[in-house]
Amino acid sequence: MKITLFCDSKFPPSEYDDKGRMVWWLGKELTKVGHEVSFLARKGSECEFAKVLVYSEKKPLEAQIPADTDLVHFHDEPNQEISLPFLITQHDNSLKIRQFHPNTVFLSHSHAKLHGATVFVYPGVDFSEYATVELGAKRLWFHFLGNASKRGRNVRGAIDLAAQVNARLHVIGGSRINFRQGISIPLSTAARFHGTLSPGGRDALLNTSKGLVFPVLWPEPFSLSIIESLYFGCPMFGTPFGALPEILGKKITHKDHALTTSGTVDAFYSDYGCLSTKKAELVEALKNSDDFDRAKCHTYALESFSSQRMAQDYLRLYEQVLNGKQLHPTAPEMSETPSDKLFSIQ
Repeated sequence: MKITLFCDSKFPPSEYDDKGRMVWWLGKELTKVGHEVSFLARKGSECEFAKVLVYSEKKPLEAQIPADTDLVHFHDEPNQEISLPFLITQHDNSLKIRQFHPNTVFLSHSHAKLHGATVFVYPGVDFSEYATVELGAKRLWFHFLGNASKRGRNVRGAIDLAAQVNARLHVIGGSRINFRQGISIPLSTAARFHGTLSPGGRDALLNTSKGLVFPVLWPEPFSLSIIESLYFGCPMFGTPFGALPEILGKKITHKDHALTTSGTVDAFYSDYGCLSTKKAELVEALKNSDDFDRAKCHTYALESFSSQRMAQDYLRLYEQVLNGKQLHPTAPEMSETPSDKLFSIQ
């Protein structure tokens, strides 16, 4: 099959471009199983395993797609009609009431439900691009991984939680002061900001981390940082908003686990972390982070969130579209105006 992947990014993507990395890994996996892939992307893009076409906003979109393409997979919504079979992956949360094309795919069940849809594919990670996992290494601190300038990611809350357990928090992917958004993080001995680290630097920190602190305050569509952390044996401690509960999988009860708790915790515990809207419960979970099985976290990431699994999931959807079937019987619709207010934790 000849597949064109459209993404308004530059390839290879940066280490902190979740959408770009997902599309890159998808293209790589599709190529591995025998499909011919073309990237329609920004000027300056390069790729050894697929053809690269430079996207221009000044030209008709379909004229830039190879004529022999069997299917186009858009990762940025097309602004023009095209006659070829296609589907669209929606990567962000909509900020307004609107309809989506019936062939729109979302990043998680909660992401799809938020937009009145049902079809989703979890993003996957190419774990071959990461360092060797050292599950037996001494774990010294916690980490936050992601764009710290996004208020909904709540890096302030992550720092506060780490401070309450007298632990260092390494913030990877953000700075203490973000001049563009006017965000300033108060000085704290609990936090060390690293900005954009090299893959080697990121992996070294994750190999010695007790866990990911990720108390988001918005409906998170999905986050590769959670998968990366689990891969390095790091459980996740956060809030039950957006896709986080479904990423952590089956909830377990006190009878089902040997985690050390006071017996009064009502938080969502799974084998891979803890979610709660109460700071006290998250603090208790952080204090007992060593009770989580790091090998189990690692295996779960490998088996559930690989780029190979993502590619197979998309190939099933490609087949439906090529057979003339819409992914949704009618256009999904976000029928209520999304609130711009952040959630809160107590």
